[in-house]
Amino acid sequence: MDNSLISNLRNIGISAHIDAGKTTTTERILFFSGVNHKIGEVHKGEATMDWMDQEQERGITINSAATTIFWNSDDGLKYQVNIIDTPGHVDFTIEVERSMRIIDGACMIYCSVAGVQSQSESVWRQSIKYNISKLIFINKMDREGSDYYKIYNDLKIKLGANPVPIFIPYFLNDNFIGVIDLINFKLILWDDYKKGFEYIYKDIPKNYLTLSSFWRDKLIESSIENDDFLINKFFNDELFNFEIYLSLRSKTIRCEIQPMTCGSSFKNKGIQCLLECVTRFLPSPLDIKILGFNYNDEKILIKPQDSKFLALAFKFVNDIFIGNLIFFRVYSGTLNSGDLILNPISKKKEKISRILRIHANQKEDINFISAGDIAAAAGLKNFRTGDTMCSPDNLITLDSITFPEPVISQCLVIKNKLEEDKVLIALNKLSFEDPSFRFCVDNNTKQIIIKGMGELHLEVTVEKIKREYNLNIYSEKPRVSYKETIKKSSHHIEGKYIRQSGGRGQYGHVIIDVIPGERGSGFKFFNKIKSGSIPKEYISCIEKSFEESLNAGILKGFPVTDINILLIDGSYHDVDSSENAFKIAANIALKEGLKVSNSIILEPIMELYVETPEEYVGNVLSDISVKRGNLLSMHDSFNNYKILKCNVPLSEMFNYSTNLRSMTKGRGTYNMVFSFYCEIPAGIIKNII
Repeated sequence: MDNSLISNLRNIGISAHIDAGKTTTTERILFFSGVNHKIGEVHKGEATMDWMDQEQERGITINSAATTIFWNSDDGLKYQVNIIDTPGHVDFTIEVERSMRIIDGACMIYCSVAGVQSQSESVWRQSIKYNISKLIFINKMDREGSDYYKIYNDLKIKLGANPVPIFIPYFLNDNFIGVIDLINFKLILWDDYKKGFEYIYKDIPKNYLTLSSFWRDKLIESSIENDDFLINKFFNDELFNFEIYLSLRSKTIRCEIQPMTCGSSFKNKGIQCLLECVTRFLPSPLDIKILGFNYNDEKILIKPQDSKFLALAFKFVNDIFIGNLIFFRVYSGTLNSGDLILNPISKKKEKISRILRIHANQKEDINFISAGDIAAAAGLKNFRTGDTMCSPDNLITLDSITFPEPVISQCLVIKNKLEEDKVLIALNKLSFEDPSFRFCVDNNTKQIIIKGMGELHLEVTVEKIKREYNLNIYSEKPRVSYKETIKKSSHHIEGKYIRQSGGRGQYGHVIIDVIPGERGSGFKFFNKIKSGSIPKEYISCIEKSFEESLNAGILKGFPVTDINILLIDGSYHDVDSSENAFKIAANIALKEGLKVSNSIILEPIMELYVETPEEYVGNVLSDISVKRGNLLSMHDSFNNYKILKCNVPLSEMFNYSTNLRSMTKGRGTYNMVFSFYCEIPAGIIKNII
């Protein structure tokens, strides 16, 4: 693809809080650009981009969906716009994360009534992480209580943004009917009878001239700021509109400002203005600085004009008809069907059989794809999400994608045990598709534990397994992996097993010391016999008996840990002794030792990290205290956020994601990892177990 074509390419993501109107806006973009000839409504389950059954049933976006449109801009050029419609629910933040990694610009949508909401903040922070240029669209201006200028102030205060209104709303008799173009200083009105296709430019009414002049002055101030050449042109009355556009675009690409517009997607108003902002202000692939690493691990600048193919796989999907489907963004060169590509990490090569242009759940075969573009490849076996794809003679690696750690876990129950292998295969496939979803089999409880970003995330995942794989499963709260240990030492504990049954008898005799170990040390066995009172061939079976017996303690049957067992003496019989007899004797001695060594129950303590706005720190700390937790440290984070590091018992943390969102109005996030085991206070053992 030559530079002129790449410069007219835009890769954008559409992101916001749930129910701000992302999918509705995308549907209007598809309609007004001519891709769709009918508007798909989210509330009717007809949205093109929400094609999954669960998305249509729930009326929310679950998976990020890709599509491509073409737009004839007012500047006389035709643009290709690749759009990624991302979920707004916090449980599906991984879809936003991987989309942010490969887009060049983002359209942030905010409800004109609700304003900056919790997921709005999360998405904004993700965009800063990847240095994404942004524009702002204030949606639902037709709603009662809408306030464009309040949202403008909230963006500055809550997000630290620098919004620059390009369009402001126009109301007639309190009804939103159009917008005012501040650069061209004209009023734009839509024809409701033409479904918003047709619009006219008119002079700004007198009652809006003062307000419009005020915001135009602020726009011009933003465009000429720190530019002596434009400042001189402005004071000499020689500043042209195209220079304002170019200056604002340059500042947008550098993330210094965010152009701001408004409309009502549901009422078909403001979509054309939004697309004009996308094409005029957001960057092309030529404007983005991409770094890679060569075979010497040296940083190199990747240029779209480079002839050798380089791309990043950002999404893996197991398509029911096609099989493995890898979505990828091309950063340089061209890829043709039949080309050989390399995974620079695994050094494995594969041949490209099919290249597909994606439009939601529809796929179009194409022969090649060029720099800057987004497509999917079918049938690849050696590539996963975050992998680099390159020509065999172009050994360059791109930064991978950072995936958030799961914050909630549930137990997966299989009604038909004969289907367990099928369930594990399904879980394995889903974990490849969604790196924020994990699963494991608990060694202690033997449960299948599934982990995800929230209750809705796991609910959707379980439902997907049931539907797509026709398996009978459900999820429930997992059991806590409690353990038992001892608090004091016991010496010379005897275990003796003697049986006579007419023939050869059974004889085993051991004497042990049982000593508490350091916390986290597990089980340690020491053979202290020096006199030969027990033959060496029986020592290993005695140790194995201890290991097996420690799987169930004497209090509640939990595994026993942090214990040292010393085999100090014993005796044997030349004829009647056997491995089985010594195993039974060892078990008898251990059970007796646990009884007299003051056995206790341990619970897992988690290291908890909570990120919350400063105003909710008191609420969070009070809740942690109720959960028997304690604060270890606290430090500042982004934009008046605090990060709290705490220790909290795992038994208190079920459903914490829901509680935290409630306490922080959806703005708090957390993650936790296992830290250590600690004794359960005697007064609450009955309540917990």
